[in-house]
Amino acid sequence: MSVAQIENMGTLSSDLFYDILRRLDGATLASASCACAAFSSMSKEERLWEDVCSSMWPSTKRDDVKNLILSIGGFKKFYGDCFPLIVNKEVPEFRWSDYPEYTEELTEAEYYGDFDEFENVSPSDFVSMVDIKYKDKIICSKVIWGIPNANGFDGWFSNCPFRIDLFDFTGQGDDHTGGVTLSVTDGLPVVTSMERERKDGKLWKQLCDGIRLSWIVVNTKVKQAANLSSWSPLTGQRHWPTDKDFMLRFGSILPAKDILPCQMVECILAMKFQVTEATTAGAHTTLKLTELCMQLEDMEGAHVNGRNSLLVLKQGLRCDRSKNYSLALESCYLYSKAQSEIKEEKLRYESWLDRLWIFGGITTFFAFLCCYFM
Repeated sequence: MSVAQIENMGTLSSDLFYDILRRLDGATLASASCACAAFSSMSKEERLWEDVCSSMWPSTKRDDVKNLILSIGGFKKFYGDCFPLIVNKEVPEFRWSDYPEYTEELTEAEYYGDFDEFENVSPSDFVSMVDIKYKDKIICSKVIWGIPNANGFDGWFSNCPFRIDLFDFTGQGDDHTGGVTLSVTDGLPVVTSMERERKDGKLWKQLCDGIRLSWIVVNTKVKQAANLSSWSPLTGQRHWPTDKDFMLRFGSILPAKDILPCQMVECILAMKFQVTEATTAGAHTTLKLTELCMQLEDMEGAHVNGRNSLLVLKQGLRCDRSKNYSLALESCYLYSKAQSEIKEEKLRYESWLDRLWIFGGITTFFAFLCCYFM
């Protein structure tokens, strides 16, 4: 069958162009906009980018979320802000001895920096859009307006460890996850026993390879948005804390310049699943999502409090980003390496202090003996 050649693109209908563009994903649509003037003009149509965002992040289909996105610049800008992952190569090479000591002469504000900016940030400024996919199939979408349970942010929230739980615990035994489960119909392998799973790890591998997480945070006041997730799991731990629990960690490295001494923090998105074995005929292996939360940790592994976390999130939405996934992984690797070096140096310093105290104690003891017998 021969294919007729098109001598002039202008002879094609604009409706045909539009039909072609609306079938593309975001990255391809952005590339197509550079192909010709017609594509460039049509690619500015907000409806196209709304379809792209709705396909990638089902949480953006809600009317209130659509209005929010339009208020911060539109769907094209939203996609450009949230599709690339946060990249932060400027991990400082801190030593434990470089950390300023918290002395009684220093106030908390002097130790952590100037917090005048905190008066301009509030928990109600932030909106979280969370989407979870398994093998490109959406299994959970949720939107959180503000920071849950942070109404009195000037009190306990400011000084307690920062944490956002996607699911609310409404009572003992309640299904607070909304029934988010994965089964063999979603592509999971059958697990006949956890002992066998310990050996071959098929279920664990399928979960790590197939699960994807997007956690977009929007600051409504400054009209900025960013995806704080790494899409794929960065690390994980199976059979913890019990034999049937799987834990995955996503996240990114956020700047904390002039907020914390370490200048960088890790945004940790922890996801936990619980396994139900197929023990009877006709039963299916299932994975139930039991927890998904966000926390911030500094280089010493300490949780960042609510006040500092709001400032870090506000600053983090201005981070550099890249569509290159390996660069995002490199940022996390550099941070993990610096974190390990700090912990090792801290242990060496504490070990040196222990030996010094022991030596001083022995010296004092013998000096006392000499004075006693003389």
